[in-house]
This record gives sequence, structure tokens and C-alpha cells, in this order.
Amino acid sequence: MTRKDSVRLAAESARDSVRHAAEVVAPYAETAKDAAVHYAHEANERLAPKMSYAAHEAARQARTAYDCHLQPRLHSARTHVPPNVDRAATKAVKQTRLAARQAAEYTQPRIGTAIAAAQPMAEEAASRSVAALAALRGQVTAKEVQRLVRRHERRARRGRVLKGVAVVGLLAGGAFLAWRWWDQQSNPDWLVEPPAATELSSREGEPATFDDELAAKERDAASDE
Repeated sequence: MTRKDSVRLAAESARDSVRHAAEVVAPYAETAKDAAVHYAHEANERLAPKMSYAAHEAARQARTAYDCHLQPRLHSARTHVPPNVDRAATKAVKQTRLAARQAAEYTQPRIGTAIAAAQPMAEEAASRSVAALAALRGQVTAKEVQRLVRRHERRARRGRVLKGVAVVGLLAGGAFLAWRWWDQQSNPDWLVEPPAATELSSREGEPATFDDELAAKERDAASDE
């Protein structure tokens, strides 16, 4: 028997052992899960009324203590506080409540977005757990698990690349539009100067000098002779 055969036999033996262990543990795990759900439901049924009654009683006692002890002292203290300080404190309380409401309105959609973004990750983790359990039971091979993992990685990588390309395109378009706007603001049409005249046209427009006229007369006299 070669070393490769011994390794194959050891791997098969380990796989059989893992499969047997999973088959043995699976009924107990299912039973434990059902028992935990049953106990949790029973505890909820028993404790929910008691917790509700305790919360209601605590709120009632707190309200009674506030009405008996704290409210008269607050009223007495406010009578000795200057009106400006009282108005400032009331304004601060209103601003605090407004800030708390705005913070709640700001964070609530983002929390919902985060939960919605985390849900696919949770589903993916659950699917991977199911795949791992199936692999332990021998229903899925290691190659199939690796293939699924690589497929998920490729999808995630493709999504990141598409997002990067979209962001770069938006930035490039914004930069081009900003450059065009700046160029139009710095160089308007009415500020552009006409092109300078060429050297030939400038020479043709100049009047004839005295030397040119004298040379022309000499040529005329020579031709008459």
C-alpha cells in the first residue's frame, strides 16, 4: 500500500467518522432546539404578566412620589427663580426635546437601512451554515463548498468594481462640468479679443514711403530714355 492510498483511506475514515458523529448528534440537537423553544415560550407566558404588572406598579409609584415630593419643591423653586432664568430653562428644555426628536428622525431611517443591508449577510451566513452542515453529513463535497465560496466572492468583487466605476464616472462628469463652468466664467464671449492682423496685411495697409516714390520715378525716367 502506497502513501497516497493510506492518506485516501485515512480521509475516508475521517469523513465516515464525521458523518457518523453528525448523524448521532443531529437528533439530540433537534430535540434540544425544540426543548429550548418550548421553555422560552413557557417562560414568556409566565413572566410577561408579572413583568407588565411590575412595570405598571413601578410607573405608578414613581408618579406618586413625583406628585408628593418633587413637584411641590420644583414649584417652590421656580417661584424663587428670576423670570429670565425660567424662560431660558424652558427654552433649553424645548430645544433639547426638538434635538432628541430630530436625532430620532435622522437615525431611524439609517437604522432601517443598516438592518436591510445586514439581512442579506445574515441569509448568506445561514446558507453557509447549512452548506457546512450538509458537508459534514457528506451530502456536499469540499469542492462544491469551495465553488460556492468562490462564486460569492466573485459576485462581491464584481459589485465593488461596478460601484467603483460608477463613482469614478460621476466624479469625472462633475469635474468636467465644473471646469466648463469655470472656463465660461473666466473667459466670457464678450471678453475674447479678435485675432491680431498678419504681417502681410499690415504691410499692405501702410502708405508708400518717400524712398519708394523716388525709386518709382527713377524707373519711369529710365524707361523713357
